[in-house]
Amino acid sequence: MTRSKLKISTRLLKKKAKRAAFASKKHCRFVNNPELAQMINYKNVDFLRGFITERGKILPARISGNSVRYQRAIATEIKKARIMALLPFTATGF
Repeated sequence: MTRSKLKISTRLLKKKAKRAAFASKKHCRFVNNPELAQMINYKNVDFLRGFITERGKILPARISGNSVRYQRAIATEIKKARIMALLPFTATGF
């Protein structure tokens, strides 16, 4: 008796190929540049606007590429800026 090999569907192979093609790892911009990490401050509104969407939501780390440490710091500074009315909680005029 010969054993038959396990067949992998072509659909699964295509899925794996797509994942491998777009799997470029994102690097945190703050790890290699400590001067840039000093810019994380609630008063620096123009810098923080790069980490929020048009609707006012905070960009997730998987989109922005930030490490956990700096993503938390950015989130807290954005929340401080919102409380101080420097950044909006939501977008206006839909």
